[in-house]
Amino acid sequence: MVKVSIVGPGEGELIANGPSQIRILEDGSNTAHRLGIGEVVIPPHTPGPPQHRHAQHDEGFFVISGDVRFTIGEDSHDVGPGTWVTVPPGAPHTFANPGDEPAVMLTTFTPDLYVQYFRDLKAMVESGQPMNRETMAPIWKNYATEPSTEFAP
Repeated sequence: MVKVSIVGPGEGELIANGPSQIRILEDGSNTAHRLGIGEVVIPPHTPGPPQHRHAQHDEGFFVISGDVRFTIGEDSHDVGPGTWVTVPPGAPHTFANPGDEPAVMLTTFTPDLYVQYFRDLKAMVESGQPMNRETMAPIWKNYATEPSTEFAP
């Protein structure tokens, strides 16, 4: 019989990468690395990562609770629970929580290669390095991700 993965509440790999947290629900080991899934919790009034783009994977975001601001290039979209956002390779994007409550999203990575990025980012933060464009760019490069410098603040 084929093995099925079940991850219950409070289970999975917890990664804290700054103020936000991600809980890895599927790291690709059960999907032949076709799919990774994480639960992202963003505290109120928390900015997201610098705007960036991926070359080798799609990202999907399903907002479970709270408010999330997705910025795609110069366009911002404030969305709430029940909203699905698909970011294909090459699309510049970032997200933030402008609201007064924590925001929770289910995030997909196809293929799963970006799961390891979160592990690398956790190691960077634990080493005492700040999270900014300069420190994140070398890690992004390992995962075919680059800053969207044309949309930098």
